[in-house]
Amino acid sequence: MAVKFKPLADRVLIEPAPAKETTMSGIIIPDTAKEKPLMGTIVAVGPGKSDESMTVKTGDSVLYGQYSGTEIKIENGNYLIMKESDIYGICK
Repeated sequence: MAVKFKPLADRVLIEPAPAKETTMSGIIIPDTAKEKPLMGTIVAVGPGKSDESMTVKTGDSVLYGQYSGTEIKIENGNYLIMKESDIYGICK
């Protein structure tokens, strides 16, 4: 999904993966007990710093820390914005 937003420096905009609705055994998880997702897809990437280029690119699926980034709302969608260094790795 294309977003009209361009992060600055070494920041990335991530669309978090949806939280699981049920357990493997079929039990429905209430909203208050859902865990914050730790995986998402990058939808926008900043240009990087002058001495450091960006490793990730738009469309990459990434893992990040549970409390990483800042939640923002853009064009009726919820996203996370964080520094590239807060990303643990790229899922292949």
